[in-house]
Amino acid sequence: MRTFLLPMALGLLVSGTTFGAGSGGMSGGDSFPRLERTTPAEQARLSYNMGVSSVEKADGLAADAARQSDAKKRAKLLVKTRDSYTIALRKFTKATELDPAMHEAWNYVGYTHRKLGNYPAALIAYDRALTLKPGFPEAIEYRGHAYLGLNRLADAKDAYLALFSSNRKLAAQLLTAMQGWVGEHRENPSGVDGTSLEAFASWVSERSAIASQTASLTREGAAAAW
Repeated sequence: MRTFLLPMALGLLVSGTTFGAGSGGMSGGDSFPRLERTTPAEQARLSYNMGVSSVEKADGLAADAARQSDAKKRAKLLVKTRDSYTIALRKFTKATELDPAMHEAWNYVGYTHRKLGNYPAALIAYDRALTLKPGFPEAIEYRGHAYLGLNRLADAKDAYLALFSSNRKLAAQLLTAMQGWVGEHRENPSGVDGTSLEAFASWVSERSAIASQTASLTREGAAAAW
């Protein structure tokens, strides 16, 4: 997961201010931004950045859970993971309410919905991000993952091809997810018929070979230029 913090206005960093409109400060001299003095766009950025922090925590917990061999410990980690994604989703949703044109926040709304298993909602958010910023590569990649979650293989292929022509790094990450999808569905088809599964597996294998060949040619070309 690539995380992008948005820059904050200096007005959010004024010391000696606290949350709330009252004149009384919090005990201990703690200071916080006075949100009522910021613009909606600044509040949106703050909410967005808080969401990014929660996503980073959730992604870390998910990775820990995947490495955990103890079933009980893994289950506890997954609960914490879901909680963190839920918190992040609320922050990103708030950011889009404050600044509906923030394509980065819409992209993360899609990401957190997808991580929570809400694929249709994720697709709506990704589409919104791409409407605001056509060609936004991160949204194209993440939408490809959502298509895989819904077994919409033709759409997932289109997402990969779009990335392959514009962002090879993200295309490679989506291709890796496709390879993982094939492996998982060979063990458990989950609503995918065998013919479609093997046809998709063959396509993924062909694209992997093409990607390797073009990467090799690119490296050779770069070397020849020296």
